[in-house]
Amino acid sequence: MSEQIELSSPPFDSVSSVRFSPKSPSHLLVSSWDTTVRFYDIAANEQKAKFDHRAAVLACCFSDDSHAYSGGLDTSVREFDLNTEKINHLGQHSDSISSMNFSRDQNVLVTGSWDRTVRFWDPRTSSQQLSHNVPERVYLMDLVNNTLVVAMASRLFHIYDIRKMDEPAQIRDSSLKFMTRALACMTDGQGYATASVEGRIAVEYFDPSPEAQDKKYAFKCHRQTIDDVDHVWPVNSLAFHPVYNTFASAGSDGTVSIWDHKLKKRLRQYPKYHSAVPSVSFNCDGTKLAVGVSYTWEEGEEGARTAERPSVYIRTTGDEVKPKGWTGS
Repeated sequence: MSEQIELSSPPFDSVSSVRFSPKSPSHLLVSSWDTTVRFYDIAANEQKAKFDHRAAVLACCFSDDSHAYSGGLDTSVREFDLNTEKINHLGQHSDSISSMNFSRDQNVLVTGSWDRTVRFWDPRTSSQQLSHNVPERVYLMDLVNNTLVVAMASRLFHIYDIRKMDEPAQIRDSSLKFMTRALACMTDGQGYATASVEGRIAVEYFDPSPEAQDKKYAFKCHRQTIDDVDHVWPVNSLAFHPVYNTFASAGSDGTVSIWDHKLKKRLRQYPKYHSAVPSVSFNCDGTKLAVGVSYTWEEGEEGARTAERPSVYIRTTGDEVKPKGWTGS
């Protein structure tokens, strides 16, 4: 069995996000700067559907096996029926939509935007339920159980209980000195990891007690010394394994690494890809890792001229994603 397949019919422009279905291990969404969201069956290696926006799509997610959502630079929040391929326009932000998550517990779609709001949508009524102002542009969000982490400009973080959005449960500054580029919540709900444009990852815990906060730490990664010069790349994406709670990091150096954050160790670095890796995602049973590979504009127009066409790879995971000495249930 090959460790990795490349999906046929990838996007034409840079990949913004790869997201697996919460229920079906072979269903994948890929949003792109080519203004599309593509829906794949990775087991059959085929594109099942393609949905268009009027501008680059930055974020996408599933609610269940038959519905998906997306948003981006055209500010429109869209719902797709994956069976009928019908598009439903749920509503609008007043600036680009940067991030979205679906809460299956509360049955709401949560969207974050550069318009400095976090909005909640009820797909059943096709309407916006609530809009919450935040102090800065929303760059990234992630949700575990009822805890929503919102990463904003100015290295600001708000942590909310989504059942009580009138004020954040916690307000934090990033532990990293540079702009936040990636965020993912731990599968066990204990905390989150965040990463910066300057090749560092911080591991954080929700529990505000001094004992829990003593466990937080940050480390350098996605760096390389070439001819005595230190090259530092942005960490673009983080994803926690749904079973083992280890995590993957993806960088503009074209590499993906697997980390055991409890032991503070790297378990594996996969062979380098042809371009930067803007997004990674584990499927619901943790047997596959989707890796979006495309140019991420670090070299501007110059680099774009020679950039390869984007690719999406599906890697079969093995023991490298398990923590050392895992006995598990």
